Amino acid sequence: MFSPEDSEYIPSILKSATYYVLNVEEINDGTYDELYARLTGQKLVLKPALGELRHLEPIDFLDLVSEQNYEVELDLNYQKPAIGALRKVITECQSYDIPKTFTSSSTGMEFVFIPAGKFMMGSPSDEKDRYNDEGPAHEVTIKNPFYLGKYPVTQKQWEKVMGSNPSRFKGDDLPVENVSWDGVQKFIKKFNEMEGTDKYCLPSEAEWEYACRAGTTTRFCFGDDESKLGDYAWYGDNSDSKTHPVGQKQPNPFGLYDMHGNVWEWVQDRWHDNYKGAPFDGSAWESGDNSDRVLRGGGWRNYAGYCKAAGRYGGGSGLGGGVGFRLLRKL
Repeated sequence: MFSPEDSEYIPSILKSATYYVLNVEEINDGTYDELYARLTGQKLVLKPALGELRHLEPIDFLDLVSEQNYEVELDLNYQKPAIGALRKVITECQSYDIPKTFTSSSTGMEFVFIPAGKFMMGSPSDEKDRYNDEGPAHEVTIKNPFYLGKYPVTQKQWEKVMGSNPSRFKGDDLPVENVSWDGVQKFIKKFNEMEGTDKYCLPSEAEWEYACRAGTTTRFCFGDDESKLGDYAWYGDNSDSKTHPVGQKQPNPFGLYDMHGNVWEWVQDRWHDNYKGAPFDGSAWESGDNSDRVLRGGGWRNYAGYCKAAGRYGGGSGLGGGVGFRLLRKL
C-alpha cells in the first residue's frame, strides 16, 4: 500500500496541520493511525478530527490548497476530496499547534517544547577531553516530542513540593542541590500527585543530551571553543566556588538554560561504562545490575571538559552533593 517514496509525507504537527487522503472508500481512526505509523514509525500524537478530514465544503477545501501543494479534485456528491492516490494538503497552523511552553500551575516551573528528531549521541573518538564512557557514538531517534524544564529545579520549587530545603547554598532562585536520585523520585511522585497527573519524570540520558545539543554536533551547544563557555555556564573557572541563580547565562538553541554547568543533573538511566548495547529509541537504559545512576552537564566546581554535551558521570542513587535535576513533562 505504501512505498519508500511515501516517507516525504510525514506530518508536521508542529508547524502546520497536515491532512492525508487514502486510496480507500472509508477513513476511520484505525486507518489514519495505520497510515501515520507506516509513514513515520511513530504513534500518532495529534491529528485532525475525522469530520475535518472527510467532510469539507468544496469551496473551503479549495481555499486550503496553495500553489505549492498538489492539485486536488473534489467529489461534489460526498463533500470530500476525490478518492485517489495519497494526497497532501497543508493549512496554516491553528488549533493543532502544540504550545511552545508550559508552566506548572502549582510551582510556576517553566517548560520548553522539545521536538522529536534524530541525533548522534556520545562523542567522536577525536573530541578534546573525551572519556571512553562517551562512546561509541551512535544515532538515537527521539520519536516523541516532550517538554523539558527551562531551568534546573529551584529551591523555591522544591520547597513548595517537599516542604524543606536540603541545599548547601541557600536562595529561592538557586538550583536545588544535595538531592539524591532516590530523593528526586519522591519529589516527582509528590509533584505528580499535587497536579493530578503522571506526566512528570526525569529525562532519559538520551533525551537530556538531545535537548542539550539542540541540533548541534559540537563539544558544547554553542560550538567547540571552550573560551566561550563562561557565556553559557557557571563552572570551575567563573563560579567563585558556589552555585548561581538559574537563567543568568545564555540559553542553548532550544531556549534551555544551565545545561552546561551550575549543578550536575540526574537523569533516569542506570550507569553503564559505555554505550555498547544502549537503546536507540531514546528510552532510559534501566537494565543491568549497577545501582549507580547517570549525571549530566557538569557543575560549578568542574573544569570545561566535564561540562561538554557528551560529558557524563555515574553516582550512587543516594549521592547528593552538588547535584540537582530538571524535569521532563510528557505531552
